[in-house]
Amino acid sequence: MSVTTVAADPSVCAPLPVLGRDVTVPLVTGGEVGYAALDYAASAPALQRVWDDVAAYAPYYGSVHRGAGYLSQLSTDLFENARRTVAEFLGCRTSDQIVFTRSTTDSLNLLARALPADCRVFVFETEHHASLLPWRDAQVTYLDAPRTPEQAVATLERALADREPHGPALVCVTGASNVTGELWPVRELAAAAHAHGARIVLDAAQLAPHHPVSVTDLDVDWVAFSGHKLYAPFGAGVLAGRADWLREAEPYLAGGGASRRVSRRTDGGVDVEWHESAARHEAGSPNVIGAYSIASACKALTEAGFDSLVARERYLIGRVRAGLAEVPEVRILSLFGDDAPRVGVLSFVVEGWNSSHFAAALSAEYGIGVRDGLFCAHPLVRTLLGSDPQTQGECGAPEAAPGEKSLNAVRVSFGAGTPDEHVERFVTAVRELVRDGAKWRYRTEDGRCVPAV
Repeated sequence: MSVTTVAADPSVCAPLPVLGRDVTVPLVTGGEVGYAALDYAASAPALQRVWDDVAAYAPYYGSVHRGAGYLSQLSTDLFENARRTVAEFLGCRTSDQIVFTRSTTDSLNLLARALPADCRVFVFETEHHASLLPWRDAQVTYLDAPRTPEQAVATLERALADREPHGPALVCVTGASNVTGELWPVRELAAAAHAHGARIVLDAAQLAPHHPVSVTDLDVDWVAFSGHKLYAPFGAGVLAGRADWLREAEPYLAGGGASRRVSRRTDGGVDVEWHESAARHEAGSPNVIGAYSIASACKALTEAGFDSLVARERYLIGRVRAGLAEVPEVRILSLFGDDAPRVGVLSFVVEGWNSSHFAAALSAEYGIGVRDGLFCAHPLVRTLLGSDPQTQGECGAPEAAPGEKSLNAVRVSFGAGTPDEHVERFVTAVRELVRDGAKWRYRTEDGRCVPAV
């Protein structure tokens, strides 16, 4: 079988150095191989630059906002400078607040707690659960999956125009799908929201690591993302945007740091004056290293240049798509069509294979780490697979019987640290598995497909 190749572009930058690039893993068939991390959409490996910055700061670690000592003051400056770096990275307005959280999920739950009374929320069924589920105390309108960007805008406009009463409203939308990688028409959706008196929050978890994100240019009201997808360690995220709803809401967590003044009342209770700054929603000792690592990643990506990073990623996407196109049994999942622009995220199913079985074989026999399942976007994946989006199910693997129709998919994802060899090995592995079958037997254990021993 011939394989279509995509010619290397000498203008495309080299992959950025990341942790784990020299890690080897055992193969079930014997020997070891360098690990090919192709699950960036779940968690990208930390940039070496970020890790080095964190290691250099670690000896100077100190609690912020709470001490007169040198290390405390140094850490406080570093923490607040990280806030300014993130604001610059996101092209924020001068009046915007930058709140450090634990993750995208945490950021959107924080915003959900800050919604004004009687706020209506509009969200497409295509969202990641982090965007789909936090709005439990609001009236939510779930919008059907659109099949074109234009249909997405038209669907939102109709829903907003039909809402009664015409009170506060929030639209939540992804910038890039964590399932298909497709870019969403954020600027057009923001314009539609604002034309109907609504606000919009952008889930940039999959967009920010791959493309520049500007709050001002996109005209969104808030943006949320996670450090662990932006080549920083786990445990920190960002909610950035308009201050008014955040300033007027009860603190997300009550405690030290969020309170400006606390006093006892004569009746035995306490009176609390809360901060109006970002500290209002950052109670407790903040994750200084997490915030610093996000800022370091923002600087590293900016200095590398998104033009070069995007060009390299398009090159890798072209190689993956060309290779998979040579395997008729592979079907790539898409909402907007094959020509839709996307980031380095592709999900697919393979005729004759259970997806969990296929992903297990990629790992055990080729040292390639991908993701299988419903990717915390159950309604979307079921829609793309042609099953009922309301059907209940789990992300884990069912019995991995060859020929069984998959109720889940395989996802391959990559980014700034992915070398060409990992992509080439992946394409070769897909071709060989489909042509020759797995070299090993597999079984299901605790919901996962694993090599039989």
